[in-house]
Amino acid sequence: MNKKFRLIFFMVLISSITFAQENVFKYKKLPSVNIKDVKGQVFNTGSISNDGKPVIISFWATWCKPCVRELTTIADVYDDWVKETGVKLYAVSVDDSRSMTLVAPMVNGKGWDYTVLLDPNSDFKRAMSVGPIPHTFLLNGKGEVVWQHTSFAEGDELNLIEMVKKLNKGEEIK
Repeated sequence: MNKKFRLIFFMVLISSITFAQENVFKYKKLPSVNIKDVKGQVFNTGSISNDGKPVIISFWATWCKPCVRELTTIADVYDDWVKETGVKLYAVSVDDSRSMTLVAPMVNGKGWDYTVLLDPNSDFKRAMSVGPIPHTFLLNGKGEVVWQHTSFAEGDELNLIEMVKKLNKGEEIK
């Protein structure tokens, strides 16, 4: 094979792999896993919904500083987001049994007005193929995952709300 052909073949191959990776979760339904809420009640993740409006799921832990920064930053604008878009956020703590008792006091102390769920055995985390946290998913009104993001930097919340607005307008997330 000549060099030009190999280069073109390699570029096509990389493009195909990149496209496949970006769309791994595109329109995937949530797995049904039993976890608990902060009051100790069983919660099935298959029941996550928001009456046809977008849903944000954020995997986090009390010991994860970027996670806490993300959820605190969103908390500052969350009421406005809900009024404007109807979005609902589920914060899924992956704290293990040793640190799980710190979740409710942190949530109360920060004044986070989210539905907070506990995944101490990482069952839901594994089912969603979550690696490093924070890991945020955006679901459309049908409950299908249309976007995901790991890590957090100031301004990421602005990108997130823009995607929520696009979903509300019926636009596709790319």
